[in-house]
Amino acid sequence: MSPWQRVDWRGMQMSLLQSQDSGRVAWAEDPARSRGRLHPEAPSATRTPFARDRDRIIHASAFRRLKEKTQVFVAHEGDHYRTRLTHSLEVAQVARSIATALRLDADLAETIALGHDLGHPPFGHAGEDELERQMGPFGGFDHNVQTFRVLTEIERQYPRFPGLNPTWETLEGIVKHNGPVQDRLDRPVWNAVVDFNAAFDLDLGGWASAEAQVAALSDDVAYNNHDVDDGLQAGLFRLEELLDVPLVGPVLHGVRSDYPDLDARLTRMEMVRRLIGVMVGDVLSETSRRAEASGVASVRDVRDLGGALVAFSPPVLEDLSRLRAFLYERMYHHWKVNRSRSQARRILAEMFALFLSEPDVLPEEWFARLNGLDSSGKARVVCDYIAGMTDRFAIEEHRRLFQLDAWN
Repeated sequence: MSPWQRVDWRGMQMSLLQSQDSGRVAWAEDPARSRGRLHPEAPSATRTPFARDRDRIIHASAFRRLKEKTQVFVAHEGDHYRTRLTHSLEVAQVARSIATALRLDADLAETIALGHDLGHPPFGHAGEDELERQMGPFGGFDHNVQTFRVLTEIERQYPRFPGLNPTWETLEGIVKHNGPVQDRLDRPVWNAVVDFNAAFDLDLGGWASAEAQVAALSDDVAYNNHDVDDGLQAGLFRLEELLDVPLVGPVLHGVRSDYPDLDARLTRMEMVRRLIGVMVGDVLSETSRRAEASGVASVRDVRDLGGALVAFSPPVLEDLSRLRAFLYERMYHHWKVNRSRSQARRILAEMFALFLSEPDVLPEEWFARLNGLDSSGKARVVCDYIAGMTDRFAIEEHRRLFQLDAWN
């Protein structure tokens, strides 16, 4: 029996319908009891605090720029592949579905999902690795910290405060969605979080809310599935090569058994659709089991549990590890992907060096931010400027800076 067939879809649907009528579980976040914002604001007449955070993220310029920031492929390689924006939307959809089924606050889970990638630089992991290398002498680079800084200082839209002034719960969920961060606070790149925490304690040593954990698991659901989908579309591997891959193989066998004459495109799409369902079903089952076993009865219980409450089951977690190993071998380290990464690293390295040595070529707004800063502060401004670029803008900016004919 395939993983798809083992899921009790009728029971899950009934549970979901019942959850919409029975309110939140005791360990769900309650927007009416939010710990508020660093800069107090009058409440919205039409939205909960978490829904308001979501709307601010959607309207942020950093969110719009995700449309041409990639994860594996570079934006100019085609419009069929996922970008950080489409990925964030997919994560948000999965997160909202899981949170609703678990009777959590779906607005908060969706908000954290939409905001979790705001700090990613252009060119995916290659861009992050290069900025980490360039910023090594100046405190380092971490995309999670960069996301936090986008929300608290870099994004500038309001007259009364920098950033988006999110609620405590949204900020805590963004910075801790993958678990406690106490062991990272001695790294210089985390100074921004440490300084902020001194004014607005985010309980950095504890686990985040169940909603934040849902967002983190939804990220895993989304990227594993869309990497399989994108890898197939790019021709980096074929459907037949997935038949022996754990988790994916049984689902693919099930699709072919149900639809033996289906073409490759629809087979791929049905496989991915079912695979998402299998992973979501596993998260719901395992989380419900852990909640019952641990006896969590409040949001404080979730944070003090000593481990994740929202999780995959051990068998599925093992299967996902083997799936990732397949993707690393056949996709992430493919020579075509390596070539794009090499180009991306050179683009960012050359721009970083130029902006640092000749800061007066920065746009006026960014050049003004250098005033009065030491070398580390100036490097951070340069890093912020580059990290905010889209793939396409980074390529064009590099061309303008290093090729005279780009001005013609």
